[in-house]
Amino acid sequence: MSEKTDSIVMGAGCFWCTEAVFTLFDGVVSVTPGYAAGTTKDPTYKEVCGGDTGHAEVALVEYKPSAISLEKLLDIFLAMHDPTSKNRQGNDVGSQYRSIILYNSDSQKTAVERFLKKAQETFRKPIATEVKRLEKFYPAEDYHRQYFNRNPLQPYCMFVIRPKVSKIKKEFALG
Repeated sequence: MSEKTDSIVMGAGCFWCTEAVFTLFDGVVSVTPGYAAGTTKDPTYKEVCGGDTGHAEVALVEYKPSAISLEKLLDIFLAMHDPTSKNRQGNDVGSQYRSIILYNSDSQKTAVERFLKKAQETFRKPIATEVKRLEKFYPAEDYHRQYFNRNPLQPYCMFVIRPKVSKIKKEFALG
């Protein structure tokens, strides 16, 4: 019998970064970049980048609760981006880059809200992370999957993703 998994959807700016970071951790089974929290059905990357779909770039994180806790995933989420920045992460600007957590159960909602309330004590500015129920997740086009691993010399990967991955590795003492 396979071990029970759970999932949560999180957006921390560009989904290439979010995917690259979460895949570093034991207990994370899969990370799928995609789009959520908007109104356009079956959006494309180009449409989402246009900023008119209402969708955010997000990652569906499937994990084994016995190996990594939701709280640890939320710690990682807060460490990988600026949750006090509204609709922006670095040079990525627009609502598609907003900080967002999309839960799929009432227990997740409670855990996320409690976690963010406690985390607020460590930030000077208010946490701007949007928290809402996941309605629909649209997987991104295939070429977005494992983007960092497949395109390590692409400038965005070298100058944005690689430093973020290095920071997380150091902060969480990963090899």
